[in-house]
Amino acid sequence: MAIINQVLATGVVSYLCMTMGIMYTWPSSVLGLFSSANTTLNRVMSETELSLLGSLSSISAVVTLPFSGYILDRLGRKYTCITFSLLQVSSWAIVIAFKTVEAVLTSIFISGVTSCTFIVIPLYVGEFCQESIRGSMASGVMMFFGIGMLISYLLGGLVQYEIMNYTCLTLTVIGVLLLCYVRESPLMLMKKGFEKEAAKSLAHYRSVPVSSKEVQEEMNNIRRILNPQLDESTAEEEKMRPNFNSAQKLSIWQFFRKSRSSRRALVVSLILNSAVVFQGLVVVQVYAQPLFEQAIPSMSATVSSVIFAVVTVLAGFLAAYLVEALGRKGLMIYSSILAAVCCVILGTQIQFTWGPHWVAALFIYLYCVAYTIGAGTIPYIYSAEVFLPEIKTFASMLIMEWTFMCFFVVLFIFNPLVNCIGLGGVFYIFAVVCGLTSIFCVFFMPETKGLPVDAIQLKFATPRARNKV
Repeated sequence: MAIINQVLATGVVSYLCMTMGIMYTWPSSVLGLFSSANTTLNRVMSETELSLLGSLSSISAVVTLPFSGYILDRLGRKYTCITFSLLQVSSWAIVIAFKTVEAVLTSIFISGVTSCTFIVIPLYVGEFCQESIRGSMASGVMMFFGIGMLISYLLGGLVQYEIMNYTCLTLTVIGVLLLCYVRESPLMLMKKGFEKEAAKSLAHYRSVPVSSKEVQEEMNNIRRILNPQLDESTAEEEKMRPNFNSAQKLSIWQFFRKSRSSRRALVVSLILNSAVVFQGLVVVQVYAQPLFEQAIPSMSATVSSVIFAVVTVLAGFLAAYLVEALGRKGLMIYSSILAAVCCVILGTQIQFTWGPHWVAALFIYLYCVAYTIGAGTIPYIYSAEVFLPEIKTFASMLIMEWTFMCFFVVLFIFNPLVNCIGLGGVFYIFAVVCGLTSIFCVFFMPETKGLPVDAIQLKFATPRARNKV
C-alpha cells in the first residue's frame, strides 16, 4: 500500500509535466497554420515570430527561474505546483479568447514560466518517495512529458484548431483539481518547523501509523540531513565547535564556499544538464512536423510525429526501470554512446541518402530512445538527489536557469543553422556532444543509486573529508 500511495502521488504531480509537454510541443502542430494565408489569427506570422513561437517559452523560463527558488521555499512544493497549473490554465484561456499573433506569443511566454516544473517535480517526488523507488518515480518527469507530446501531436493531426485548444484547457483544469489531493513534502514541512505535519505526511506516504518506528527513523534521517557536517572542516575543528551546525546558519554563498562537495555536485549537474539540450532531441520535439517532412518525406509528418511521441513514452517507462536496475552513471554513459551513433547515421543518411527513407525514421526513433533513457531523464533525477536541503532549491534553480538559456539558444538558431550547414550537419554536432557527454560521465559522474543525500555528498568530497566519516 505504501508504494501505491507514492506511485499515485507521483502520477498526480507529474501530470503537470504532461500538460506542459502539450503546450511545449503545440507549436509543431500550428507552425504551418500560422504561416499560411488560412491562418486563424489576425495576420500571418513573420519568420521571426515563428522562431519565437518555438523558443519564447525558454526566454520566459530564463526570466522567471531566478524567482522559482523563493516561490518553492515560500509556497512549498504542493502550492508551487498548483500555481504553475493555474498559469497553464491562463495561457490556454488567452489562446482561446484572443485571435491575435501578440496574444499567442504572450500565451507561449506565460506557459514558459511553468517550465520550473522540471525543478519542482523531481524535488517533490524525491522528498516523499522512499530511496528504493526514488529514481524510477523521479523519471516520471520525462515519461509524462512524452505523454503530453503524444496528446499534442494527436490533437494537432486529428482535430480542428479550436477543439484542440478547448481540450487542452480542460486537461489543465483537471490538473489543478488533482493537485488539491496530494500532501506536502515531509522534508519541506520539517524545514519550516512543522514536525507533526511532517510526521503525518510521512505516515501517509508509507502507509503506517504516525507513531511507528519507520516514521521516527525517517524523521531522524531528515533532521540529520537538515543539519549536515560540511566537508571543508577538519576533524579537529569539529571537536572544537561541536554545535557549529545548529548554532550558525550559513547563507547559500557561505554554504557553497564551505562545502567542496556541493560545488563539485553543482559543476557536474550543470554539465549533465547541458547535455539535455545539446544532445539535440529538444529540437526534434519542438519542430517535429517540419523536421520529419524534410528527413522522411515519404511518410506523413503527422504520423511520424505521433510515432515519435509513442516511442518517447515507451522509452520513459523503460528509463523508469533501467535507472534503478543499471544506475545513473552507467545508463548515462551507454545511452550517450548509442545516441552519438544514431546521430552520425542520421547525418549521413540525410546528407547523402544512402538508404531508403525508413532508415532515417528508424534511427530517429532509436535516437529518441537513447536520449530519453539517458540525457532526457538522468540529469533531472541527479539534480534532485545530489544537493543538501539548505541549497537544493537554489542549486536546482541555477541549473535550470542555465538549461533554459541553452534551450533558447538551440531552438532559436536551429532553423538558421539548418539553412547554413544542412540538417545532416546539425546531427553531426549533436553526435559530438553525445560523445563528449559519455567521456565526461566516465571520469567525473559519481553513482547515486539508492543512496541518501549525505552519502552522495561524500562521493563528491575530497579524500580527507571521506576519511573523517
